[in-house]
Amino acid sequence: MTANLRIVVADSAEDAFRAAADELVAAARAGGALALSGGSAPPRAFELAAAAEPDWSRARIYWGDDRAVPPDDERSNYRLAKDSLLERLEHTPVAVHRIEGEVGAEEAARRYDAVLAGVTIDLALQGIGPDGHTASLFPNAPELAVGDRRAVAAEARLEPFVPRVTMTLPMLNASRLVLFLVVGESKADIVRRAFAEPPGPHTPASLVRSRDGETLVLLDREAASRLDTT
Repeated sequence: MTANLRIVVADSAEDAFRAAADELVAAARAGGALALSGGSAPPRAFELAAAAEPDWSRARIYWGDDRAVPPDDERSNYRLAKDSLLERLEHTPVAVHRIEGEVGAEEAARRYDAVLAGVTIDLALQGIGPDGHTASLFPNAPELAVGDRRAVAAEARLEPFVPRVTMTLPMLNASRLVLFLVVGESKADIVRRAFAEPPGPHTPASLVRSRDGETLVLLDREAASRLDTT
């Protein structure tokens, strides 16, 4: 465990969602740049964050990854955040930089790479897939070796098999706070691999760590059940 990796085990999934919402609210109030994610866990955290702080007018919003689909597609991470967070706010963020998936993965990645020039993310919200992927960085994928881009196109390795755009490891690891939110017993094995075993490209989540800030891992008891947290 590195010095800037902190693991917090909540009593329940709802408590983990609330702790994540608190971090999102703090970053939004501070006028931070937040990189949001998709998946099953973020929507509840987004709902709680919007209820706790309806004024996000100082925040700037980005996405760690998204699928190459239109913004109204049900598979879109942008749409997920729009429905569970952005449309619930009284004062919307000063800037919302979505990934333009409708133009295709390669062109969307090129545009997003340019958007991210000079940007440092203050909070990058991450999940972990059952294969250990995070954002759209999949096990042993060539995108893991990219060091000269902030965003790249990526081939999906899990359903839905839709081309994607993802922030690269250098972009994510430059974040001031990397925030993993993972709940449920089904994630216990991959949580152990990501946070208690040697890092490597076989488990991309193990490679995402804030270089100069903090990596905070919020788990419920089920997701943490195979960690030694003593």
